[in-house]
Amino acid sequence: MTLTAPPHVPELAADPFASGVLENPLPLQAELRDAGPVVYLSHYDVYGLARYEEVHAALTDWQSFQSGAGVGLSNFRHEKPWRPPSLLLEADPPAHDAPRAVLSKILSPRALRSLREAWFADAEKLVDEVLAETSFDAVTALTQAFPLRVFPDAVGLRKEGRENLLPYGDHAFNAFGPQNGLVAKGAPRVAELSGWVNAQCARDRLSPGGFGARIWEASDRGDITPEQAPLVVRSLLTAGVDTTIHALGAVLHAFAAHPEQWSRLREEPGLARVAFDEAVRWESPVQTFFRTATRDVDVAGTVIPEGRKILMFLGAANRDPRRWADPDAFDLSRDPSAHVGFGMGLHQCVGQHVARLEAEALLTALAARVERIEPAGTPRRHLNNTLRAWASLPVRVHPA
Repeated sequence: MTLTAPPHVPELAADPFASGVLENPLPLQAELRDAGPVVYLSHYDVYGLARYEEVHAALTDWQSFQSGAGVGLSNFRHEKPWRPPSLLLEADPPAHDAPRAVLSKILSPRALRSLREAWFADAEKLVDEVLAETSFDAVTALTQAFPLRVFPDAVGLRKEGRENLLPYGDHAFNAFGPQNGLVAKGAPRVAELSGWVNAQCARDRLSPGGFGARIWEASDRGDITPEQAPLVVRSLLTAGVDTTIHALGAVLHAFAAHPEQWSRLREEPGLARVAFDEAVRWESPVQTFFRTATRDVDVAGTVIPEGRKILMFLGAANRDPRRWADPDAFDLSRDPSAHVGFGMGLHQCVGQHVARLEAEALLTALAARVERIEPAGTPRRHLNNTLRAWASLPVRVHPA
């Protein structure tokens, strides 16, 4: 029997995973925010939160809003997940604690200092190569190329097979949504891609000194179990590539559309990390995640019953005018640090410092060499049930 929302909850029939909405989610996001602090999405029989205050509160209240039942539409209480659940994204304390502590230490800003010089040099080399041409596709030339150049090496992956990372990650994020055409498109390769990724998580496949090897060393110390170690490595490979690529695409798209902000970055290169976080707020590469109510929980006067799925619209929260002044503007004078583009609370993205370092390296190299970035054609979206991404971003650069 289909459950229905209480009569006083605003009801929307829109499908947030329809291709038109994925292409441009902003109109639906505004409709959701305007409808109320809690909405009922009849298309999927779930509740929705789109305002910043409620999304932030749900993200930080893991006791009431469970991740362990899945952060997608599927409810692991009743449905078998397509792969073993993530020990970080799809687990709650106490199961979440040890894996999170291990990865937080390995990916901490202090631990990443040893990579800074090499990544900045890699970024300079890549940008010099790309700037041999003044027009190019920023997605393939920069936003995909740089993370795929430095991150797999940092994890300790072998060279062969790295082309599997993007389609695997794309399917993993599609699978958080409904069983629509995007999921069906990736289904034929699921077994092949999952098999490759799982094989890379084994101790003997990872080079010494990398993130992966250090996760296995943590299991040797007893910080996590040997059974948990490959799943923690898998979390890196699943969420550490696509999200950064799409966030870098967001920031380059933002600068192409806002030349005055690019000029400001060139004058103050130290704003590179602010620019990256502002782009994550403005574009929200991760658009949505689900939670499950662990009890009858009151949200702004609406009681969401125990066991019901709640869809959190991170992108809508990041443009909520109740929280942000002029939210549709990309503005380096803003402090974007409170955005929920990396989540918030216990399950906040553990790899965000890696993404920021990659962005800082690439933007610093570009700012030193490029006077202006401008669109050179019609950009094309890559549709994904969870991610907001560019498939193509033609740009023209004017070298400094």
